[in-house]
Amino acid sequence: MLRSRLTQAASAAQRAFSTSPKVLAVKQMTVRDGLNSALDDELARDDRVFLLGEEVAQYDGAYKISRGLWKKYGDKRIIDTPITEMGFAGIAVGAAMAGLRPICEFMTFNFSMQAIDHVINSAAKTFYMSAGAVNVPIVFRGPNGASAGVAAQHSQCFAAWYAHCPGLKVVSPYDTEDARGLLKSAIRDPDPVVVLENELLYGTAFPVDDSVTDVDFLIPIGKAKIMRPGKDITIVAHSKAVETALLSAAELAKKGIEAEIINLRSIRPLDMETIFNSVRKTHHLITVENGWPQHGVGAEICARFMEDQAFFELDAPVWRCCGVDVPMPYTKSLELNALPRENDVTAAALKVLGSKAGKK
Repeated sequence: MLRSRLTQAASAAQRAFSTSPKVLAVKQMTVRDGLNSALDDELARDDRVFLLGEEVAQYDGAYKISRGLWKKYGDKRIIDTPITEMGFAGIAVGAAMAGLRPICEFMTFNFSMQAIDHVINSAAKTFYMSAGAVNVPIVFRGPNGASAGVAAQHSQCFAAWYAHCPGLKVVSPYDTEDARGLLKSAIRDPDPVVVLENELLYGTAFPVDDSVTDVDFLIPIGKAKIMRPGKDITIVAHSKAVETALLSAAELAKKGIEAEIINLRSIRPLDMETIFNSVRKTHHLITVENGWPQHGVGAEICARFMEDQAFFELDAPVWRCCGVDVPMPYTKSLELNALPRENDVTAAALKVLGSKAGKK
């Protein structure tokens, strides 16, 4: 018996001192759980952090992002508010100016229009107007863009809206890794950060390894990620449009076309260097977003190319795949046609590549 135990102990010690590379365990985690765990990490790490919004406490959040946090941290850290975005956003901005680190949840970013004066005129501009004397370390977060069956007043993408404003940082996560790493970085940031999540992705599970679940895992704001390498055409997207781009890339691969997919992650600042470097390789570019075309994220990327030497790397004009320029219809059949789909991106890629597509 004793010899057996000694043998087991020696074997365990040998494994502990192994010089072979550490293999990171991969598991599935939903975007919802990624956000929830990020909030939990940062609430535990810094007692200045608190969450407020409609139904975030006893109800565990409208989308269950704050599930279990009220029971763990109590009324002073997880705060239910009345249905008044202007009111609780203003309180949150004031708290940030006083040295706390509030996380202000909008049940949907469509409701942030009620609070946009505080987001922009108070949070975004104070550091500049105070000559750097007053930081506003606040996070505004919640679901953004089109959901399903919620019609025109609940289906706008606010990426271009808020990215237009100096003083704000704007991030738009796609998968669980994005959601967890970007939210944690946003909470630790000294400046106002808008975190645009996607309701339709909350329940989607993505593979994550041990590094992603580490308590100090962070994704730098302002850095894009290459989701799929390719040499023929660059497709840039953010949020749920990354899924559309990846599906299109799989279809293009069947035709012998290797598309490089870039997940923007950050809308302001934009990681143009990653896009420029990709286009220097592929010489073709498509942007995909679920927002409207005019003054959109894709329009900004097009303008940046016009102003940079990277313009001369393009063998064809940039093509934008956007939401249709109408308020979101309620009827399901019209709703499906109001957003870019896999076949739309594939068709755009074939048009941009032109005769080159036929040679693949």
